[in-house]
Amino acid sequence: MPIQQSSNLPQMTRRSLLTMVGAGVAVYPSLQGAAQGIPGRVTKETRDLQTSFTNPVVQTEISPKWVRVNFGGEMIADSRRVLLLRERGRTPVYYFPEEDVRMDRMTPTDHHTQNERMGAASYFTLKAGGKVVENAAWSYPQPHASAPGLDTAPDLRGYVAFSWDQMDGWYEEGEEVFVHARDPYRRVDVLQSSREISVVLGGVKVAESKRPVLLFETTLPTRHYLPKADVRVDLLRPSDTITRCPYKGEAHYYSVAIGDRLFKDVVWYYRYPTTETSKIANHLAFYNEMVDATFGDGQEIPKPQRPAR
Repeated sequence: MPIQQSSNLPQMTRRSLLTMVGAGVAVYPSLQGAAQGIPGRVTKETRDLQTSFTNPVVQTEISPKWVRVNFGGEMIADSRRVLLLRERGRTPVYYFPEEDVRMDRMTPTDHHTQNERMGAASYFTLKAGGKVVENAAWSYPQPHASAPGLDTAPDLRGYVAFSWDQMDGWYEEGEEVFVHARDPYRRVDVLQSSREISVVLGGVKVAESKRPVLLFETTLPTRHYLPKADVRVDLLRPSDTITRCPYKGEAHYYSVAIGDRLFKDVVWYYRYPTTETSKIANHLAFYNEMVDATFGDGQEIPKPQRPAR
């Protein structure tokens, strides 16, 4: 059930929306409130605590995106005021106000987990459209932030999060998104280049190009996507491996056969990348850290410290 924005509301920016929500202004009607006529459970005090805490490891903000979750043929979460939690070392997580969640489709379980930063999480079994998944959602009914004097953690009372992989579909605005919530502070730039890039693997030069496409992604090593015509495709062997990235799309892989050696899944490509990264479509990239060496304009490029596609 889509939530309709009033036509007389001003255009929302992240800052103005955060200010209005923090002030306790009811900007949008709630999914559950509209259906059942009940008030929202996320109070002004709780919303204020989303931005008043200080912690470099955990950060939250009200997302300007309209976010929905599909399960069992129903939109079981539908919100334009979802809370995005960014925790160091983990992928971002969306937390929905309970009044924007079909709580009537959820049953509390006896399962609990402990997060040293947020507190004890309680779980729910989700049932909709004849589909049932245990412990598919969780909340923090009494998070650390509710303790007197503690101002270093977000107060997540009144919010619900869902296990991404156990849902049928996630949507930001009108587009389906995959793998996990996108981090608004992660940037991906894709640029045509005239650098001369060559790759050596198993003692053989397997690629050489003066027209690479370079992909720069926040915190990750630069990747060099090369046209197929500039790669020894006779050495490539199709792989069944498939991985997905919320920023780039679905990646397929090749192994490389050199003599009697097979270098498994050392090359990948995106057949249908996202619109933002369309320049890399059907170009081939090599794991710099898995080849003998990668050269840029004749100089060896240092290998990344850890594998990252």
